[in-house]
Amino acid sequence: MKIGVLVFPGSNCDHDTYNVIDAVAHQPATFLWHASEDLQGVDAILVPGGFASGDYLRTGALARFAPIMGSVKKFAAAGGPVMGICNGFQILCESGLLPGALMRNAGLRYICKQVHLRTETTDSAFTHLLKRNQVLQMPIGHMEGNYFCDDATLATLKKNDRIAFRYSTPQGEITAAANPNGSLENIAGVLSEGRNVLGMMPHPDRSSEALLGSADGLQLFHGLITSLQTA
Repeated sequence: MKIGVLVFPGSNCDHDTYNVIDAVAHQPATFLWHASEDLQGVDAILVPGGFASGDYLRTGALARFAPIMGSVKKFAAAGGPVMGICNGFQILCESGLLPGALMRNAGLRYICKQVHLRTETTDSAFTHLLKRNQVLQMPIGHMEGNYFCDDATLATLKKNDRIAFRYSTPQGEITAAANPNGSLENIAGVLSEGRNVLGMMPHPDRSSEALLGSADGLQLFHGLITSLQTA
């Protein structure tokens, strides 16, 4: 088993994400350069946070054209697991691998703080070790984390149990006060139609060791690893 971590010009969480797989979970990991089409035979792909290609046009809008993304699309279409974190979520939406878009935060300010999110589904390779309604603590760090989609897409996400996480209170209540960025219905993460692609704004990579303030995020990586081991 080997897990790939994408690297774009401007990625700044690639080493954080690699460290979780390599040093914390003790699994083989490799970096995948944006200008290459070679996935190096990986079994899963992680798209980390940062500012891919500077996000000068729109978050993820330039990264979607990177050669590696063509390979990622083929990998996902074949059922390969892909997780996008923060900027990675934005890139997956821009690439059409996930529905919706990430707009500027409702307050038009960059937000960096700890938040709580409620687990909405356990039906995925990433969340199957969690319990429905389980509350996790993770940090966010973004300017464009305001998730939006049209009514038809939202209805489909709900009907098919594809909303992965919602921002909540520590007690699991979905309230306006618990929504840090104005995301539609407090949505913090969504799944693809095939349930093998997950995008989320909170950082499980920055919450996978207790010394960082929370190790809740490690459960998602363990979920991915165990699903690969039993596949």
